[in-house]
Amino acid sequence: MDELIDILDDMGNPTGKTAMKSVAHAKGWFHPTIHVWLYTKDGRILIQQRGKDKDTHPLLWDVSVAGHIGAGEVIEASAIREVEEEIGLSISERDLEKIGVFSSIHKHREDLIDCEFHHTFLCELKLPLENLKKQESEVERLDLIPLIQFSEETWGLANIGKYVPHEISYYEHIVQEIRKRL
Repeated sequence: MDELIDILDDMGNPTGKTAMKSVAHAKGWFHPTIHVWLYTKDGRILIQQRGKDKDTHPLLWDVSVAGHIGAGEVIEASAIREVEEEIGLSISERDLEKIGVFSSIHKHREDLIDCEFHHTFLCELKLPLENLKKQESEVERLDLIPLIQFSEETWGLANIGKYVPHEISYYEHIVQEIRKRL
């Protein structure tokens, strides 16, 4: 779905310009996104298998919830909206814990370049997996896996081709921040 988004400079600062997401991707312009990683107190992490019809990384496993921030939208409001849309979970701003902003560039093809700043949050998942309702158009499957398995599969690259290729340092940071909360 195309939407109007804010354009950032290469340091993540607002430029005051907006563009349709498709144009930003075609031109390789930086823009803000949200990542919300959900975890359980017993040391599991929720991962999402991207939909088979996604333009980028179809059927690869990724962050629990991710999405673009609409033009002028408050970052936390975007995170709350995306969690509700993608996995059917109602959360509030107090459930979100921001753990950083990460620059990411993925050149998928000449006319599709993702240049994003991921505003990244943790959120404790207090409901069973079966209570979540995935967004059919975006999400193929949801799974809760042990944090140790996730760290082995992402940092150790034991399953190259299973996960969206974020920087190893990004995955390390996610695991370390969740471990602090267990």
